[in-house]
Amino acid sequence: MAKRIFSIAGAMSALLSAQPLMAGNALMSAGTPVAVARSTLTVTPEQEWNRLSARPGRNSETWTLDGDDLNGVNFYSIESGRALFREVSKKTKPLPHFSSTMLLTDIPALLENSYRIALGTTLFTMGEIEPMPFLGTKGVRFSYSFRKQMEDVSRNGEAVGAIVDGRLYLMSFDAPAILYFDRDIAAFRQMATTARLESAVAVARR
Repeated sequence: MAKRIFSIAGAMSALLSAQPLMAGNALMSAGTPVAVARSTLTVTPEQEWNRLSARPGRNSETWTLDGDDLNGVNFYSIESGRALFREVSKKTKPLPHFSSTMLLTDIPALLENSYRIALGTTLFTMGEIEPMPFLGTKGVRFSYSFRKQMEDVSRNGEAVGAIVDGRLYLMSFDAPAILYFDRDIAAFRQMATTARLESAVAVARR
């Protein structure tokens, strides 16, 4: 069975208030390829994950082990002219949009600027950015850290992405720097190595 929400001992219990996994979420079985982000992008987890029913955006979704505040993986499949997240306010706080003309080195800035608006954070630090093969083509891997608005919890993140046929495919993992990031980052990296783009017919047959 997938792991459940549990109380965090010591300092973490004072920093985080974990929310229970809600009805409507789905259990992703270990060893089974799963299509994500309403696309032909598939991943094969080596352990059970919970897919949340609430989506960050139109073509994105979130998986978690214990709750997205504790260990959340976001999958994105973004066409040109679209944002990573649902708009907060198009008039006063418009989100940056992906463009098929972007370079791989533009992807980290796209995620950072999206987080600053969608999460209301002014505390975001970009870490290492390096080339990494992804989906059978040239991709980019980068690390970052941030704090959500009105929170004192420092979070670390890692993401890998590529642009294929003018579309952005991106996977990101966020977790509190204390305990959860170091504990669960290996599971994210494992899933990233299994990422594939399959035909629409193959996905429809699943």
